[in-house]
Amino acid sequence: MTLGSQIAWDDTVLPFQLDRPDIRGRVARLDGVLDAVLAQHSYPEPIEKLVAEAALLTALIGQTIKLRWRLSLQVRAQGPAHVIATDYFAPSHEGAPARIRAWAGFDPTRVEPGARPFDLLGEGYFALVLDQGRDMAPYQGITPISGGSLAACAQTYFAQSEQIPTRFEVSFGRDASGAWRAGGVMLQHLPKGSPHARGGGSGDGGLLDAADMLHGDEEENWSRANMLLDTVEHAELVGPKVQATELLVRLFHEESPRVFDPQPVQFGCTCSPDKVRDSLSVYSAADIATMTTEAGVVTADCQFCGAHYEFDPRALGSEATLDLPRGQDSHGRRARG
Repeated sequence: MTLGSQIAWDDTVLPFQLDRPDIRGRVARLDGVLDAVLAQHSYPEPIEKLVAEAALLTALIGQTIKLRWRLSLQVRAQGPAHVIATDYFAPSHEGAPARIRAWAGFDPTRVEPGARPFDLLGEGYFALVLDQGRDMAPYQGITPISGGSLAACAQTYFAQSEQIPTRFEVSFGRDASGAWRAGGVMLQHLPKGSPHARGGGSGDGGLLDAADMLHGDEEENWSRANMLLDTVEHAELVGPKVQATELLVRLFHEESPRVFDPQPVQFGCTCSPDKVRDSLSVYSAADIATMTTEAGVVTADCQFCGAHYEFDPRALGSEATLDLPRGQDSHGRRARG
């Protein structure tokens, strides 16, 4: 494993295989990507931590999807942090970087500076959505928010929706310079003969864990790999002094680790004037009128990248645009900006 000396590991996902226990996984490191994601908004620190964890999990999970597919992680909750949304856009072609974006919706009046990030969610659900492109229905799996972290929610998701024993170990925070860094390891013990099968969850609606799915040598191998991962430290996960390959050797040298080509990732958003215009096409002319500002334009802002768009209301909507005075709708009310 000499690959580490040839690669800058920041903003990459490194796939690997543990040949002895038949376990595969990924090591992810995010720094510039995470700074770019968080720079789009002035989040309080507890919200930044939720977004950092969600973005890191998205990178770890998304690396396996096919070219041009999209993986979305979505959290909807009833607490002060009520929305977390991330997207992983697979490379458009071999050798191209993947792209990640993330955003959170929250009530700033209910977020205390020292709050535990996960406690800001409350009840809700954690979902993964796989968009395979045109003419294909998206695949979606949902699990309740539980377990004390988004990583724990992801583990429950894979156990319940995919019936695949999965383990995440993640860490994130600001470095000495104030820049954000995140790093994590994902392990999966895939079922023999069906590495990509999707199960229907547990038959009684309860939660599954590795003990329900593995037996004998497989269960022993999985337990050993997890105990080894338990020894990882924050500085090893986030880097940059410990390279990803060095981390794998330190943790799993007796498990015969084997690495594959790393996947670079970068911050990226797919919003565009045409896409925003398409999203507004479902509204009637009367609805468009209520969205028109006193300046006579309809505005839209991308929550992910902060891009600002302005449109002529006469070019929007699903009907012929009504000839209304600026700033009023069909009932003469003041329009909402």
